[in-house]
Amino acid sequence: MRIIGGASRGLKLADIGAGDAAAHLRPTSDRVREAIFNLLINGGYGNPVQGARVLDLFAGTGALGLEAISRGAQHATFVENGRVALALLTRNIALMRAQARTTILRQDALRPAPVGQYDLVFLDPPYGKAMGEAALPPWLAQLSDEALIVWEESTAPSIPQGLESLDQRRYGDTVVTILRKA
Repeated sequence: MRIIGGASRGLKLADIGAGDAAAHLRPTSDRVREAIFNLLINGGYGNPVQGARVLDLFAGTGALGLEAISRGAQHATFVENGRVALALLTRNIALMRAQARTTILRQDALRPAPVGQYDLVFLDPPYGKAMGEAALPPWLAQLSDEALIVWEESTAPSIPQGLESLDQRRYGDTVVTILRKA
């Protein structure tokens, strides 16, 4: 796994190794991350990454938020509570030397913390458990009016009230849905 674009392009991130089966780590592949960022930057949304305040829910290794930092995001807040994922996330932030531009919230993504307003959200919950549908609504008050949400799932998610779908694409086993406040 590596950073695929921006200032840190080519940086190799920490190896997941054998990991922890209970952690259910499923990092977004380089191919899907590249497709997501191409869609965000070239898909008619302007460049929502440049200068953005990013929220990475169910952050795992942090690959999505760190990719955003590499591509010009101002700050990324990572929400993760898994022990193995937190160790990898902390290591990846250190490898990228991004400590000053990141915050780690060691908590369940289903419980928001009052930490600020966000312009870009990455939501990559464990597939097939409806955790995205449960996690997203409580965070809506912390999203700017123009915020975009990039949601990865194995199937098309059920869109919570107050959001509208702007685009949806399938990349292999992953469905990527881009949303905004309605």
